[in-house]
Amino acid sequence: MICGEVRRYLRDCGTIHVSRSVRDTAYRVLQCKEQVLAQENREPTIDELAGRLGLPRETVVEAMDAVCAPVSLYEPVHSDGGDPLTVMDQLRDLRNTDEMWLEHIALHDAVQSLSPREQRILSLRYADGKTQVEVAQEIGISQAQVSRLEKGALKSIKRAIGN
Repeated sequence: MICGEVRRYLRDCGTIHVSRSVRDTAYRVLQCKEQVLAQENREPTIDELAGRLGLPRETVVEAMDAVCAPVSLYEPVHSDGGDPLTVMDQLRDLRNTDEMWLEHIALHDAVQSLSPREQRILSLRYADGKTQVEVAQEIGISQAQVSRLEKGALKSIKRAIGN
């Protein structure tokens, strides 16, 4: 949705302009849409418009997007008497917040501060999903040593990121 809005902004307000052929297609799509609405008292589907005009579905969607007015990210979508819900509220990505980026960087730095052996053990355990016994066999040490090194590495990481 954001990419579409940026494309629309650049197309409508920037140096990029909608080609005449796309605008002509959009005009034909709108005319067809109005005809269906007048004849059948219902909104036609995109597939129906594409079929009536003999155009690919993607061309119809592209043409309709080309003539749509852009929507502000801060335009209210819903209001129940309190603070209105905006488009931006619906786009929020809770997985990629500034705090998450900072935690990711801190975790990366903490892992980089470990010895190569500790990094390998953690990689085998958590990235590859191997058991301590499997890691021990692969590295050539005992399971108890893997457990001790893993525990020490996790403590180091926790100390480094402040948890």
